[in-house]
Amino acid sequence: MEEAENIVAQTAERIFADLADAQTINRDKNGGWKAPLWRALSEAGLPLSWVAEEYGGSGVTLAEGFGVLSAAGRFALPVPLAETMLAGWLLSQAKLACPEGEMTVAPAGPKDRITINTDGTLSGRARGIPFGREAKHIAVFAQDGKAKPSIALVAASHCRIESSLNLGGDSNDTVTFDRVAAIAVKPAPDGFDVTSLLLMGAVMRSLQIAGSLESMLEISVRYSNERVAFEKKISKFQAVQHNLAKLAGESAAALAAATSAADAFASGTASRDAMFLEAASAKIRCSEAAEKAAAIAHQVHGAIGFTIEHILHRYTLRALAWRDDFGSESYWAVELGKRVAANGADELWPLVASR
Repeated sequence: MEEAENIVAQTAERIFADLADAQTINRDKNGGWKAPLWRALSEAGLPLSWVAEEYGGSGVTLAEGFGVLSAAGRFALPVPLAETMLAGWLLSQAKLACPEGEMTVAPAGPKDRITINTDGTLSGRARGIPFGREAKHIAVFAQDGKAKPSIALVAASHCRIESSLNLGGDSNDTVTFDRVAAIAVKPAPDGFDVTSLLLMGAVMRSLQIAGSLESMLEISVRYSNERVAFEKKISKFQAVQHNLAKLAGESAAALAAATSAADAFASGTASRDAMFLEAASAKIRCSEAAEKAAAIAHQVHGAIGFTIEHILHRYTLRALAWRDDFGSESYWAVELGKRVAANGADELWPLVASR
């Protein structure tokens, strides 16, 4: 990581450590920690990291923003920082100015479609929108009747939002656009489609999952060195050592896949097929790792890890919930298989070897 990337990520980590420590959040049942945290993030320019200064953002590079997402994953951050960053990135594709405050994006899955009507209003239904009811604005990818893509900025208050929660207890809502008038709308750049949005979202979630797994490993190792059973630390038992080694392996594999995908996107030199391969593979591998790692971490902790007072579930449940956002591992596995089959057997090895 370059020095500038380290500075941005370190700034984020300091804010998270000061204002979003897992124990602090667990003790605050009224959510009083959220406003000071968001204020600090906004003052540091992190929510609009990927937005150029001329459009109201901080203008940091993709690589710097990816460092922030990794840090957010290590803290299992339960505020829409990642979603606002992604929304800003999406709006920037159409050179739309970004408003202040929390944002999210729509759609957040491959099955939902939002349509631009002939009068310029938006119609459609998007499920599984992260932090939908907490967002002030929604960045929307939409298409008209001729499948011409556009990007729009919509006030969340103008939409009908059905509240729901994901596995981690965060907002995961259904947003209905019933001839909603957009604040601004512009055509999407050439070659930009809904898959482009989903791939970027997949990389985002992969980095967050990988970061969460790093924290799971750290917490589990620390606990195994503190917990005593049969007059010795449980870290001395071979079965526990074996499980911790497996957890470390899953964490390392997820981190390698996620950072490789982030590097491909940040470099700006990777082909579209290569970016597809990297992002899809990262989401598949990180999602698989989340399932295995969560099980191991809870085995190491025993029943204590399931209690609401313990911080472990903040990481395991969010990592498991993030698997479904922007395409599940099964969806990306099928899409990756289709892409490989369409390109032919002779193209597979050169593509894989080039990574």
